[in-house]
Amino acid sequence: MFDLNGKTALVTGGGRGLGLEMAKALARAGAWTVINGRNLESLEETRARLADDGITVAVAPGDVTRDVEAILVDATAKTGALDILIHAVGERDRRSTEAMEPYEFAALLNTDLTAAYAMAKAALPYLKQSVAGRLIFVTSIAAFAARAGDPAYTAAKGGLSALTRSLAVELGADNLTVNAIAPGWFATETNAHLAADPKLKAFVDVRIPLKRWGRPEEIAPAAVFLASPAASFVNGITLTVDGGMTVQM
Repeated sequence: MFDLNGKTALVTGGGRGLGLEMAKALARAGAWTVINGRNLESLEETRARLADDGITVAVAPGDVTRDVEAILVDATAKTGALDILIHAVGERDRRSTEAMEPYEFAALLNTDLTAAYAMAKAALPYLKQSVAGRLIFVTSIAAFAARAGDPAYTAAKGGLSALTRSLAVELGADNLTVNAIAPGWFATETNAHLAADPKLKAFVDVRIPLKRWGRPEEIAPAAVFLASPAASFVNGITLTVDGGMTVQM
């Protein structure tokens, strides 16, 4: 039920962090996987490291805010098709409403939400040709739980979960499922300094029932599940992976 042999996949933002963990998991499950990022040199270094670990991926560099068509043409030229698209690109700008200008707010929405829509739209002709297409967005627990001083990211991720529901309804007749993954606090390389901060330990102990940060590899099973035949009747959900953070009062 979790076998992805014979499937092809593209993971945007797959060169590092949670996107990389998802890409590795898809490849290990048998999918011919392409990772995307803006920097070709960095992608090639990642590809080489994975090859040393026995994991084969291809690379398709490009900026998802402007190169969506080129990324998809490049990726499908290497895979021959596209069954699974995981869109894991995202940026954050932690500034308050008073500190952020409307054009800066719009810029973050363009990266975190509009680019996701553009990628999904451009991928539809490929995914519709699959016998079981999978479109998976990576949103955040910020989609439904807010912190002060983070309006743009919260709005973008909330919009991404809403877009997931909308596309799931619209595209289900094409045998294409659309779902999202909402990570909580993960100790990626970007967050390593926060995960190591003893001042945050007390907060984590209170707010996360498992009393720890997530390990990056712990996001991978959610991606494999939603991409696999096991999730053939799962459509329109946002799967939260946060150690229970958002369900605790």
